[in-house]
Amino acid sequence: MMKNTILGIIALCSTTISHALEVNFEAVAQGVYAHIGDIGGRTAENEGLNANIGLVVTPKGAVLIDSGASYASAKAIHEAVKRITPQPVRWVINTGGQDHRWLGNGYFKEQGAEVFAHAAAAADMRVRSGDQLAALRPILGDKLQGTVPVYPARLVDTNDLRMDLGGRPVELLHRGGGHTPGDTMVWLPDVKVLFSGDIIYVERLLAVIPVSNTRQWLVAFAEVEKLNPMRIVPGHGHVTELATARAHTRDYLQALRKHMKDAVDRNEDISQSVRRFDLSPFKQLANADDLHPGNASRTYLEIERE
Repeated sequence: MMKNTILGIIALCSTTISHALEVNFEAVAQGVYAHIGDIGGRTAENEGLNANIGLVVTPKGAVLIDSGASYASAKAIHEAVKRITPQPVRWVINTGGQDHRWLGNGYFKEQGAEVFAHAAAAADMRVRSGDQLAALRPILGDKLQGTVPVYPARLVDTNDLRMDLGGRPVELLHRGGGHTPGDTMVWLPDVKVLFSGDIIYVERLLAVIPVSNTRQWLVAFAEVEKLNPMRIVPGHGHVTELATARAHTRDYLQALRKHMKDAVDRNEDISQSVRRFDLSPFKQLANADDLHPGNASRTYLEIERE
């Protein structure tokens, strides 16, 4: 009996260790780092953090780009930050209203950080926070403890905001949304690095959700092309360059909108138009078969409203 009890404890500990969230920041440029999240869905193992997180180190403090999907994941992010720099996290920028972009705000507010987001992102957070927590609860269970909606205190109500954070130039760029209404890109002009938030997905198919706007999404992508960044930290997928971002995000959105506009103009049935879309150029992207039907249906309905 004692032997079985000990084996059970060991097994439980092993399971707990294997399910612990691992956050690791990789260098992107001088003083600029990114954690690359899973390209699959939200799971207990990744604690809902299937997205990328950014870190910019300045002489006067650290800038965190997105705060994680929960209080616990925010704490794991902070531990990873401490392995990079002794500087405190003084500023947090939420790049949008998705759960993994902002539900860790409460933890960082406790550390004294100032939290920024676009006003449209804050409005989106307030509308969807209850649904987001309800969706995470069966996935995370006890790992969601301590997570409460803490909204950004510094709201941006212009398309562009240029700031000096700790002696480093940081620009926030909003073009009317995309994946979510408040999607905001973070541009570091001194190193030509762009944190795109959910404007850019690589390696996995992007998701058109009920609050998405594919027309504005392409407007935002056009801004990326004007910037011509040397390196892009996408919302999902590994650090990349403009050519891959075009192939994995822009080209799919353009093809989707063209196909669905033609279908709407011909009064074609929505289900038939979804089936007719040629997904083959994008089949190599993770989650393509699962996400595309919903993407196509929502884009059809969006174009009908236009």
